[in-house]
Amino acid sequence: MNPMLRPLLLSALLASSAPAAWAQAEWLRGLAEVMRAVSGHQRHGMPQAGNACTTAPLVQRDIFVRGSFNSWNAQEDWRMSWRCDHYELIASPKGEHQFKLADDDWSADADWGRPVGFERGIPASLRARGAAIEQRFEGGPIRFHLSFPKGKEPQFRMSDCQARAPLGDNPLFLRGTMNNWAALDDYALRWHCDAYVLNIDLKGRHDFKIGDAAWSKTSIVSANAKGEAVTEAQGGSGNLTRTFSGEHTLSLRFDAQGRARLDIGPKSFVDGVSDTAITDKAALGLRFDSRQTAFKSPFGAQPVGSEFVFQVSSSEPGVQRVTLIVERREMSGNQEKLDYLPLDRVSMTPQGQGNRHEVRYRFDKAGIYGYWFEVETAQGLYALQNNKDSIYWTREKGSMGAAVVERMPDSQKRIRRYRQTIHLPELRVPDWSADIVYYYLFPDRFRNGNKNNDPVVGRDKYQSHTVETHAKWIERPYRPGESGDAVYNNDFFGGDLEGIISKLDDIKQLGANTLYMTPVFRAPSNHKYDTADYKQIDPAFGSNADFKRLTEEAAKRGMRVIPDTSLNHVGSDSPYFDRFGNYGGKTGAFAGGKPNPASPYFNWFLFDTTQTDPNKQYQGWVGVADLPELNKDSDGWRNFAFRAPDSVTRYWLQQGASGWRMDVAPWVNDSFWREWSSVVKQENPQALTVAETWFDASKYFLGDMFDSTMNYIFRNAVLAFAAGGKATHAYANLELTREAYPAPMLHAAMNLLSTHDQARALHSFGIHGNPHTDGDIDSSKLAEAKQRLLLAVLFQMSFPGAPTVYYGDEVGVGGGDDPFNRATYPWNDEGGQPDLQLRAEFQRLIAMRNAHPVLRRGSLSAPLQLTDDLIVFERQWQGRKALVLLSNRTTVQSVTLPAQGRFVDALNGAMLQAENGAVKVEVPALFGRVLLSQ
Repeated sequence: MNPMLRPLLLSALLASSAPAAWAQAEWLRGLAEVMRAVSGHQRHGMPQAGNACTTAPLVQRDIFVRGSFNSWNAQEDWRMSWRCDHYELIASPKGEHQFKLADDDWSADADWGRPVGFERGIPASLRARGAAIEQRFEGGPIRFHLSFPKGKEPQFRMSDCQARAPLGDNPLFLRGTMNNWAALDDYALRWHCDAYVLNIDLKGRHDFKIGDAAWSKTSIVSANAKGEAVTEAQGGSGNLTRTFSGEHTLSLRFDAQGRARLDIGPKSFVDGVSDTAITDKAALGLRFDSRQTAFKSPFGAQPVGSEFVFQVSSSEPGVQRVTLIVERREMSGNQEKLDYLPLDRVSMTPQGQGNRHEVRYRFDKAGIYGYWFEVETAQGLYALQNNKDSIYWTREKGSMGAAVVERMPDSQKRIRRYRQTIHLPELRVPDWSADIVYYYLFPDRFRNGNKNNDPVVGRDKYQSHTVETHAKWIERPYRPGESGDAVYNNDFFGGDLEGIISKLDDIKQLGANTLYMTPVFRAPSNHKYDTADYKQIDPAFGSNADFKRLTEEAAKRGMRVIPDTSLNHVGSDSPYFDRFGNYGGKTGAFAGGKPNPASPYFNWFLFDTTQTDPNKQYQGWVGVADLPELNKDSDGWRNFAFRAPDSVTRYWLQQGASGWRMDVAPWVNDSFWREWSSVVKQENPQALTVAETWFDASKYFLGDMFDSTMNYIFRNAVLAFAAGGKATHAYANLELTREAYPAPMLHAAMNLLSTHDQARALHSFGIHGNPHTDGDIDSSKLAEAKQRLLLAVLFQMSFPGAPTVYYGDEVGVGGGDDPFNRATYPWNDEGGQPDLQLRAEFQRLIAMRNAHPVLRRGSLSAPLQLTDDLIVFERQWQGRKALVLLSNRTTVQSVTLPAQGRFVDALNGAMLQAENGAVKVEVPALFGRVLLSQ
C-alpha cells in the first residue's frame, strides 16, 4: 500500500490485539523491550545510498590525535576510528594546545602536521611531517575528521559538536515492522556530535517511525504527505517506508528551527566508544552463575519469605570488597516505564582464603527484583552483572546464568541486572493447565457451519462502510491496495460457532483438548477486537445459545473453551460509544460525534472537551481513534467488566467458558488485573487466566494477576532454531523463562508457533505464500519447510508449557503478515486440499505428549548438551525420565549421552541400552528423538 495513503485510512482498525497488526497502523505504540544497547554513529557528510564504504588506508595501524593535551602520546582515548570513508574522533580538549595526527610510531607516511591557512570547520590539506597545529579549545566536544581523497593529500577538518542532544537524555528508537514497533535497545539511536545515529542490518521493505519509549509527541519523526521524514509539528503522521539491503547507518539531525532531516546510507559507523579490554586479573577471575546452586540457592522463582545464599568466587587474588546490590523493579505499561529503585546494599563476607564471598538475603515482599554485584579491586570498581543476550520482545538484556564483569559504568542505568521473581505463596494455577494442547481458532476463517448468518453486502455495516464477502472459501483474504476495497478488516468468509461445533470431533482426533478463540462477541470487524457488545455473540457467528452449546459439546469430549476479549478498549462503532450513530445516536458516550455527558457510559472513557478536532476529544488506544480507550479506574466500567453478578467476566464463565485470554494486558493497570483475577477465581477457582504479553511476563506471575501468557519468547526461539539458527542463542531465551517463571506458570504457558498476529510458521521457514491459495511454490522447498515445522512441533510437544496449534498449520496452511496469516482452513468440501500426511504427523506428535505425563508435567533442568545445531534436555516426573534430542542439522548426527539403563523411543518404540555409562543415539536430520527411561 502507498505509505502516503496510510494516514487517510483511519477506518482500518487494528487487525488484532498484537503487533503484526500494529505494523499496519502507523499509530501503534509497540511492545517495548530492551534487548541490547547499540552504539550508533553517523558520519558527517554521509554517503548517499549506493556509495560503497572503503577500507581504511592504514588498515594495520591506528591513527591518533597526539598533542600537548596527552603529552604527545598515542593514547587509546585519542585513537581515531575509521568511519566508512574517513577517520574520526570526538573529544573535548580545553585551553591552548598543539597537536598532530600520527600513528603509534610516528611513521614517515603517518605523521601529518599544520595545513596552510587552516581554519576550523574548513577542510585543508595536511603536510607530511609538518609542524604542529595550534588551536585554542573551549572544552566543548570537537569532531576531528581525516580523509584521503584519491590523488590528493590527506584532508583534515575540525568542527564543533552540539554537546547536548536536542531532546536531552530521552533516548530515541527506530520503531517499525522490523521490530514490531517496540522500543528496543537494539534500535536505540545515540547522540553523536550533531546527529542521532544508529547502525542497522535489515533487508526488504519496512515501515517505521522514530520516537521515544513513550511515543512522546515532541519526539516522533514520521512521514508527511510526500513521504519525507518530518516531526509532528511539520505535519508528520504517517509511516516512513524504505527498502533496505543489508547494513546501513541511519542519521537523524535537527536544524535550529527543530526541523528533522533523516539520512540512510551504507554502514559508516564503527563503535569508537566501547570499553577497552579489562586487564585486571582479579576482576577477570570473578565468577557467578544464577543457575548453579554453588553460586545462588535456591534456583529460580521462589515464594515470599525465601532466603537466598549468594556466592561470588574469584580465581585470582586481589578482590578487596564485594557488595550485593538489590533493587526493586518498577515496570508499567508495555515496558515504556522501566526502572530499578534502590533497596539494599549488603556487604558479602569473605570465605576461606578470601577467594569466595557469601551473603544471605531474604525477600519479604512479592515482586520482581534486580540484583548485581559491585566489586572493588586495587584497580577500581567493577560491575558483575547479567550477560548481553538479547531476549525476544523484552526490553532488558540478559538471559541470566553466567555473569559478565565490566568496569563500573558512568550511569547505573547501564547495569544489566539479574532478575529475581518473588511470588505469593498461593499461585492458584489450575492443575489441568499442565495437560493442555490448544487448538487456536480465528472463527471467521475456520468453518462456515450456517450460511444463513453470513454477513450481507449492503445490509451489514463496518462503521460508515459496507462489508465485503468472499465468493469462494479457498481465496486469499483481502488487503487494501491489492484486493478488495480500501478498508481494512471488513472482508468476511462466513466462519461461525456452528462450524466449530461441527468439527469438534476432528479437533479431538487431532489430539487437542482446549479451544482458544479470538473474540466472538458482537463487533463490526472480522477480528472482533473492536467490541460492540460484550454480552452478545456476534450475529455472524451465531447466538449466545450457540456459545453455550459449544462449551457443552466440548465438555462431552473432554475439551474446554477459552474465549478472548479486550477490557482495555472498545470499538468506536458500539452502543457504548456510538460515534457513527449506528446505535441510535443518543446513549453512546460519543453519540453524534461529540462527548455526551448524559450517556451512562460517559465515565468509561477519557475525554478532553477543550479540543475541537473530534479525533482528539477522546483518548484512543495508542492514538487510534477507532479504538476508544476505556478508563480502567472507572467504577462504572469495573462494575460492568467484572464486579457485578452479571458482569462480562462472570457471565461467560457461567455460560461454560473455562477461563479468559485477555487482550493487550500490559496497557491495563495492575490494580485492575488484581481485582479482575480475584473475581475470576471467585467465580470459578479452576478457571485459567491468560495474558497477551510478548515479552518476559514475570511481572504477571506473582500469584495475583495471571496464570499464563501467550509465550512469544518460546515461539521466536523455537522458530529461529528450526529455521537453522544457532541453538545456543535460541535456547538462552528459554533458559530465562525457566529461571524467571514459577514452575506452574511455565507449565501453563501458551507455547505458540503461528498466531493471528504473526506470520505463520511456514513463512518463517521460507514459504512466502499460502500453498492452498498461491501458485508457484517450489515443492522441494515446501517439503523442507514442512520438515522444519515438524521439528518445531516436536520441540513444542516435549517442552514444558501448553502446545498450541494454530488452525490450519497441521494441514500446511501458510501465509505472511496480516491478513494472510488468517487464511481459511482448506476443507475438502470447500475446494481445498489439506495435507493429510502432515496432519497425521501432527497427530502422532500430539499423541506422544498426551500419552506420557513426564512430557506434560516433568521438571526441566539445564540442557545436557547444547551446540550450534543440537539441543538435549531432560524431563523428570515421579521417577520417570525423558531425554529429548533436537537437531536442526540437515544430516543425521550421532550423539553420546551419559546414561544408565534402558530407554524406549517414544515415537517408534525402538529400544536403546546404555553401555559403560553412556547411550549412543542417532538423531535424524531436521528432527529429533524422545527417549523414555524404562
